[in-house]
Amino acid sequence: MSTHTSHPDIIKRLKRAEGHLRSIITMLEEGRSCLEIAQQLQAVESAVTNAKKTLVHDHIEHCLEHAVREGAQTADDTLREFKAITKYL
Repeated sequence: MSTHTSHPDIIKRLKRAEGHLRSIITMLEEGRSCLEIAQQLQAVESAVTNAKKTLVHDHIEHCLEHAVREGAQTADDTLREFKAITKYL
């Protein structure tokens, strides 16, 4: 596994989302309104989606580009990996 400069930012986003999820559970337990809970769930979903997009784009920019430039894997393997990871966008 390789670490990229975007990983610390992704970790921060996911930890924030994790905290929001805990808050949502508390909101449910306290009987808060469905509208408030739905808004918070939307915020968590958005945070996770953005983290995923950042990770995928970073992988394409760095890992796959490096694989092509350095010949670390065949063009077919790189293309197959590109197709596989873009399914998550």
